[in-house]
This record gives sequence, structure tokens and C-alpha cells, in this order.
Amino acid sequence: MKQSTHRLSRRSFLARAATTVAAFQFIPSRLLWGQDTPSKKLNIAGIGIGGQGGGNLRMCNSENIVALCDVDAKYAANTLGRYPQAKRYKDYRVMLEQQKDIDAVVIATPDHTHAVITLAAMQAGKHVYCQKPLTHTVHEARKITEAAGRYKVRTQMGNQGHSDDHIRLVREWVQAGAIGDVKEIHAWTDRPSGKPWYANFAVQELPQGEPPVPDTLDWDLWLGPARQRKYHPAYCPFKWRAWIDFGTGALGDMGCHILDPSFWALDLKYPTSVLAEIDPQKPELRAEAFPASSKVIFEFPARGPMPPLKLTWFDGQFKMPRPPMLEPGHDLPESGAVIFGEKQTLLHDSHGADGLRVIPEARMKDFKRPEKTIPRIKGNHEQDWVRACKDGRPACSPFEYGGPLTEMLLVGLIAMRLPGEKLLWDGPALSFTNNDKANELVHIPYRAGWTL
Repeated sequence: MKQSTHRLSRRSFLARAATTVAAFQFIPSRLLWGQDTPSKKLNIAGIGIGGQGGGNLRMCNSENIVALCDVDAKYAANTLGRYPQAKRYKDYRVMLEQQKDIDAVVIATPDHTHAVITLAAMQAGKHVYCQKPLTHTVHEARKITEAAGRYKVRTQMGNQGHSDDHIRLVREWVQAGAIGDVKEIHAWTDRPSGKPWYANFAVQELPQGEPPVPDTLDWDLWLGPARQRKYHPAYCPFKWRAWIDFGTGALGDMGCHILDPSFWALDLKYPTSVLAEIDPQKPELRAEAFPASSKVIFEFPARGPMPPLKLTWFDGQFKMPRPPMLEPGHDLPESGAVIFGEKQTLLHDSHGADGLRVIPEARMKDFKRPEKTIPRIKGNHEQDWVRACKDGRPACSPFEYGGPLTEMLLVGLIAMRLPGEKLLWDGPALSFTNNDKANELVHIPYRAGWTL
């Protein structure tokens, strides 16, 4: 595998990136990617290509895949083999510095490195598709949202359901008043206690022993800004989601899909309070891993004519109460949400409100659907981003939207770290007004050599 041996200091990279951005900002965006070049193919780079990133790149096969970056050659082998013409890298900073033909990047690394890579790419003038959740901490979510507006590149968060028709129906029905005022929502996932592979979302014990780092893995680059620790397969390549330093648990991972319809339809943004209940954890796990099950209650203020709202999240062994209007013999999906309107109650599955319906079914048959008013997406979620990069119109889930959605979920994760304590959140100020410990968790300090 070709790999550059050029050593680039972070200071040198940032200095050069700043120069690139300064030049980029003075070029009209339409002359770079806009209405003058709709048929030209993008030159796309993938960063974190071993799992979901490989799938994201396949959805971009209409374009030129020119560079591939991953810290684990073995985990990334299938994707590396799929694009033999693409240049290969381990360090995204080296790639952004050396390869000048890149127009856009797809980022699907573990959550804890999303923000630093995304910001570096935007600073270098690249359009960015980043997997959900957009960031690892609330502070990062705010910073990336602000940066997206500043650098004027086209962005998309990887909550694929936001390109679907059903999520548009939810917003159209709610905004038209067809289901009445909504004061309560229940949302849930069976992760991490459902299918066997969901165990990757839960931690039963701390890793034991010190196995050697695989020859194909650059462990230091995989850690990125996270605090130093010894390598263990309990962390990577796939089991990082349950660890506080690397992932965002079931809420951060699945909430970006399940709560997306409600967040958009009901114009949600900052909760005013959040309260969590969790399954008991072993004392040695409390500071290291997310709980195996949780219940999180968010309270939102009135939004224009919409009344205050209570949103309750359930995961693992915390089961959502069965809605009384659901017909006998009908089961709830493994993941989904119930939106309780004063006129109608909506039930939907996970991604993009798949399986959307009014319950009970008899009321769905009589439900008069409001007119469709929101443009539909042509093609898939990644192609919507490709289109945005070319014609200049925003993608459907840009960071200006995905950032606040992620921020809401990450506030809930902080409540999980302090179960039983009702936390009062001042969203505009990015702080809790009643808990200093909670404020310490708004951002996790980076290890030496890493900054945002």
C-alpha cells in the first residue's frame, strides 16, 4: 500500500490551510462549484473508509474517488481494493496538504475525531459529508455549526433518513396543523439489548491485558484528540460506540435518525432541561462507558405558536409505554417514535420516519393528508450532497441543521453522566445554569498536540 512518508507538523498544516482558505474565500463559489459546472465530476476523498464510510463512498460512485485515508489498512482493505486508482494515506492532514485536486471529503471515522477532521477539511476549502452524530461533544457541535456558515462550503450530515419522503410528510402534517398541538413525544430504540451485534453499544467490564497493536493499525492516529490509553480490540475497529472517550452510545448514534423527524417538524432547538435515569453500572465503568440502558427526559419551551413540549427517550431495557391508541395485536417497531397530537397520533420507525402512520389504523384510513409543500430529494442522501456541491444550493441536512440536532442529543448524554439530577440548559450560552459538573462535560479536553 502506498503511503506518504512526508512528516507534516500540525502547526505547518494549519498555517498552510489558513492561507488556502484566505484564497478560497475571495473566489466566487459559482466559479468553483456552481451553476457553471453542473456536469463536472467531483474529486472526492474518503476519510475513515473501513465501515460506514465505504458504503457512503459507493453512493458517490458517480464521481471521481481520488483519495482514501484510513488509519487501519486491514479494516479498510475492501474499500481500498474497490478504488485501486485512488491515492492512499493514513493521516488526513497529510492528505489535505499534499493532494490539491480534492474537491470534497466523506468522513466516517469514530465520533471522537469527527470535529477535528471536519474543521480541517472546511478550512482547506473542501465540501464535507460527515457521518452522524456530527460531533462528539456539545462544544464541538456548536463550533462546527458556526464554521460551516463561515467557510461557505456545502455540507451534509449522514442522517440518511432526512432525504426520505416520510420525514417530509411528518413536517407537512405537523406544520399544517393536521395532527393538532404536540405536547409530548416518546422515542426509543432497543439498542444495546436487542440483536446480538448491539453488544457493541454496551460495556460489561474494562478491557483486560495489553494485546499488541496490529501492524496494520496506527493506534496514535486512531486515538486522535482522545486521552492516551493502551490499544485494545475492545475499542476498535468497531466497539468504540459504548466508550465515553470515543462514541456517543445509543442516543447519539440512533437519536440522529429517530428524533430527526420530530426535531425538524416541531422546530426544536435547545431544550431548557434534561433529566436522565440509567441502569446501575459497575463503579469502575461509570467514568469509562455509557450505561446499558437509559431514559432521558427533554423539556422544550414554546416555539412561536407551538406549546412547550416534553420528549422522553428510552433505550435498552427501559421500555416505552405502549400507546393506548395502538391496536391490539400490533407491535411497536424495534426503534421509532410516537408523536402525540391533540387531533392525531403519529407512529413511525427509525430512519426518516419510515413506516409513518396515524394510529389507530382506522383513523389513518380517514386521515385527510395536507398538501405536499416541501421539495422531495432526487436520489440518495449522498447524491443530494453531491448535487449541492455542484449547484450551490444547500443539501437537505447541512451542518447548520445537523449541528443543532447533534447538540440536543449530546446534552442528553451529559445528563446520563449525572443521573437523577435535573440539569437546566442555557442553549445560547452553551452552559448549564445549575450544575458545574455538567459544565465540565460540555467539552472533553483534547490531549497535547490536538486543538479545534
